[in-house]
Amino acid sequence: MKQKEPDAHSYDLVAFIGLSLVAIDANIEQTVAPWEKRDYWVKADRFRMEWGWAGQLGREILIALKAGDWPNIALCSAKIGQKLSNVKVTERSRIGTPWIGAWDKYKAQ
Repeated sequence: MKQKEPDAHSYDLVAFIGLSLVAIDANIEQTVAPWEKRDYWVKADRFRMEWGWAGQLGREILIALKAGDWPNIALCSAKIGQKLSNVKVTERSRIGTPWIGAWDKYKAQ
């Protein structure tokens, strides 16, 4: 976000982040269903609370991207960074560049 003008790479990254957060939100209930079947209500509710923000921020950043509102994208990125500040990604978990083409995928929806 420090660059002067966004390029195709910037659009792909932001679209990937937004689409990923929306996908996380769409799968929360599916994720907690097995815990609820085992009466792990607290664990299920904690998971919902920990990830309940994902859908809203995902949709917000995608709307800003579509409008070309880069100041709002930067604000959303900061909020997402705060939410994910405790997440550590190991070297073995890095999977390349899955964000390439995300902007085209978003535009096609």
